[in-house]
Amino acid sequence: MQRKSVNVNGITLSYLEAGEGPVVLFCHGFPETSHSWHNQIPAMAAAGYRAIAPDMRGYGDSSTHLATDEYTLFHIVGDLIGLMDALSIKRAVIVGNDWGATIAWQIALMRPDRVSGVVAFGVPMMASPPMSPTQIFPRTADALFYTLYFQEPGVAEKELEQDVTTSLRKIYHAASGEAGERLPGDGTPNPFGMITPARGMLEDLPEPGSLPEWLSTSDFQSYVTSFTRSGFRGGLNYYRNLDRNWQLQASLQGMRIEIPALFAVGSRDVGLAMPGMDQIIADMPGLVPRLRDSVIIEGAGHWIQQERPEKVNELILAFASTLGDAEDAVSQTGS
Repeated sequence: MQRKSVNVNGITLSYLEAGEGPVVLFCHGFPETSHSWHNQIPAMAAAGYRAIAPDMRGYGDSSTHLATDEYTLFHIVGDLIGLMDALSIKRAVIVGNDWGATIAWQIALMRPDRVSGVVAFGVPMMASPPMSPTQIFPRTADALFYTLYFQEPGVAEKELEQDVTTSLRKIYHAASGEAGERLPGDGTPNPFGMITPARGMLEDLPEPGSLPEWLSTSDFQSYVTSFTRSGFRGGLNYYRNLDRNWQLQASLQGMRIEIPALFAVGSRDVGLAMPGMDQIIADMPGLVPRLRDSVIIEGAGHWIQQERPEKVNELILAFASTLGDAEDAVSQTGS
């Protein structure tokens, strides 16, 4: 597994790469880096694939000091197309978790000519809402949804960057399967995703006695080092473009993802506690007609590729193998 970089769209993208053959392109979420796919990259390479995982715009060793409005989904999809062009990749299987899943869905929607299949973890494909996202997210006199807490530049950064080690330790634990079931009325100070601004995001999260079993000290330190260097602003800027994405994507209204797809989520993923999420998952075939399956991985939380690496690798390889003999076959690199 090698760390490389390439200049695309006026920025630098750093990426991990291993193997040769059909391409599997991995997209991480927040707060993660390309390292979150460290269990998948060698497995894909060993199975005869070329695995590539970039630090997404704003993360890790990729360009981070960009204007807030340069983090729309169109920018991010453009980065992936630029990366593929720079590496002479015609088509790829796109795999994403968290924000990376959203990006995987969107590149499949916008550029189906470059995507042979999409695997999304944690975040289902969703229809465009009737109004801008920040008008939909809940807010009370005392608390607001975490995506609203992230909107004001500098607020969440100040909290999360005060002690990067503590911030990441709490977030990784709280969203992992080891934190337990996520059900309404589970005794937490606020309902799912709600934050009291005066206390911030971290105060109500439990202080774990140790790292989760799935997260080694060295892997955790990789994330701490990356976010100590880059800060959290780049990742938070994805949330600050939710309304702009909604506006810009009006031209895509009514389009469907017409390529093979697979969705999987951990049974203890925090997102399943979001009101209406079960119906959103059930409605996906209307937006993704060639959805092969929606898989529930028992006991796993939000960091599914790290919590259940063997199962995730099995799902990706089984899915990719079905594309080889069909018209959707993964194209080899080169022109």
